[in-house]
Amino acid sequence: MRVVQLHLFSCVVLVCLTLFSFGATSAENEAKPLHYSHFSKLPAYWGPSLSPNGQRIAYVQNLTEPNEVSVLATFDLTTNKAHYLLQSDNEKVKINWFKWVSNDRLVISARYARKQYNARVYETRLLAMDYDAQGEDPFRILDFRKLKRRFPNARSAPQFQDTVVDWLPDDPKHILMAIDVENPGKPSVYKVNINNGDTEIVEKSKNEIRTWMTDQQHNVRLGVTRNYRGGDTEVLLRVDNDWETLFSYNAMSDKSIYPLGFALDPNILYYRGYKGDYKAIFKIDLTTKISTEVYADEGYDVSGGLIYSPTTREVIGIRHDGRQYWDEGYKELQKGLDTALPNTHNTLTSFSRDGNTYLLYAESDTQPGNYFIGNRAKGSLGFLFQQYPQIQPALLSPHRLISYEARDGVEIEAYLTLPKGDGPFPTIIHPHGGPGARDFSGFDYWTAYFTNKGYAVLRPNFRGSEGYGYEFSQNQMKGWGLAMQDDITDAANWMVKQGYAEKDNMCIVGASYGGYAAMMATVKTPELFQCAVSFAGVSSLKTLVEQSRMFQNSEFVKNQIGDDDKDLLARSAISKVDIIKAPILLVHGEEDRIVHIDQSRDMAEALRKHNKDYKYVELEAGDHHLSIQRNRHAFFEEMDAFLSKHLN
Repeated sequence: MRVVQLHLFSCVVLVCLTLFSFGATSAENEAKPLHYSHFSKLPAYWGPSLSPNGQRIAYVQNLTEPNEVSVLATFDLTTNKAHYLLQSDNEKVKINWFKWVSNDRLVISARYARKQYNARVYETRLLAMDYDAQGEDPFRILDFRKLKRRFPNARSAPQFQDTVVDWLPDDPKHILMAIDVENPGKPSVYKVNINNGDTEIVEKSKNEIRTWMTDQQHNVRLGVTRNYRGGDTEVLLRVDNDWETLFSYNAMSDKSIYPLGFALDPNILYYRGYKGDYKAIFKIDLTTKISTEVYADEGYDVSGGLIYSPTTREVIGIRHDGRQYWDEGYKELQKGLDTALPNTHNTLTSFSRDGNTYLLYAESDTQPGNYFIGNRAKGSLGFLFQQYPQIQPALLSPHRLISYEARDGVEIEAYLTLPKGDGPFPTIIHPHGGPGARDFSGFDYWTAYFTNKGYAVLRPNFRGSEGYGYEFSQNQMKGWGLAMQDDITDAANWMVKQGYAEKDNMCIVGASYGGYAAMMATVKTPELFQCAVSFAGVSSLKTLVEQSRMFQNSEFVKNQIGDDDKDLLARSAISKVDIIKAPILLVHGEEDRIVHIDQSRDMAEALRKHNKDYKYVELEAGDHHLSIQRNRHAFFEEMDAFLSKHLN
């Protein structure tokens, strides 16, 4: 079954290898505010990656003409020829990710929607194809449904068929994959031929292992078990022909210890654990079981995965707050790039196998993302493309990291972004989703749109946000609508107290958990906001918990959200609609697989019955992430008109 449309083209794309200037031109300085559609466009390009020899680049390009589609393409730097490989409408099928497995072949993950046991879910499949889509067999869908024949008792084909355990860089014909065909959620490890899809079992499912890991010698060495009912978790290490417990904890109640990867030395394992209240990076000698701290960030959790040298395959850093290197050579490279591009945050994203050619991503609060290609031997750096070429940096405003004191004395960090001109300003309080997420500095297309329109924006990292330590994040456990919500209220009051906002000229806008917070604000503080916008928000915690029963992690959901019906309703906007005074805009995608569309449909019906001021918009085929261009435009059009009506 073909999951994406395949199109071949013989066109040439000109890649401009000239240095890019970040300075604003006089025309930019005189530019007028942009139409909302400039900000609701999908990024023109994303995810560029170098082939192992550094001579080709793969990337996704979002096109608007003649149709709105995403296209996976490659560009050959030696011939200046582009090859358009696959296109997706981002509706039923979406290009999830892609990776070079050799100089000539790519593996691509495709995500598509289906119903399973009356639940709307996503499935993933792998495709493999040649960089130019030429030859006798350039295209292959790695369909593992045939594995089901080996296991007559298997209930269905695996939901996720894109979990790669090891890319086997010295064997371009094979990869190691985790596939759970015999036991749902408990995968075995298979060696998969990417040219013909043949499989060979390497490690059979055992011990409730959910995740497998190999060492740098490509041996299956580690497994992570998890009991979904009680939360008990073990990190198991292969010792000779047996498995022993290296770490154990309860994922519902304990601080986690999670493996990140092996060093080149197979007896050294890197893991993320806690240094006091904050996550840090450690390495453990598997012979002596002695751990050593590798990297910590005082006052913050260390996030992200390991960075490996493309030449030695040794661990050289961590993807935290960009890239943090402990290898001196890469430290010097990063320092040189930061000197050459001092006004942006610069991140090395891809390297050739010899480490000579690299791709660089550069952005700032006021500079939408740009990609460069560099050559270490030549000392050159050339511009490739912009993610948002239609947005002039001169129109954007920098963010300022501030902190405010919540009502109980807890310090909360937030990002403040002010438009051009003098305040006080019409203001947007913009809580993030998750809630186990956080806001950062850097370009944000929602914030850019708000400030371009003349609104001040405050994005609070309220309690329950990740990155601020264990105790801070634990506030989300059965805490939705409580101190987490009060932190958002206190953020709005801080804006008024500081003179950035006026008491009667603020709206709250959020998506996902942020949408929940926006709706809760209208019932918990009905006089505070002049309007609220919820995209894909949760209106009923009781419904959220009930719908989770169809999934394996339902006990984790109850542990996080709660299991007392009376309490769940008390912390749900849908149960207090009669209190609402502010107009509400509800927008939801028809095919949202993360927050069910009934959360917005039911809220709209409750608002209608109580004769409240609201508007409800459903986005055709829309998902949780506004992946379809027409839907992103439609949402911003509705939000633009709504905010213009209710903010002075």
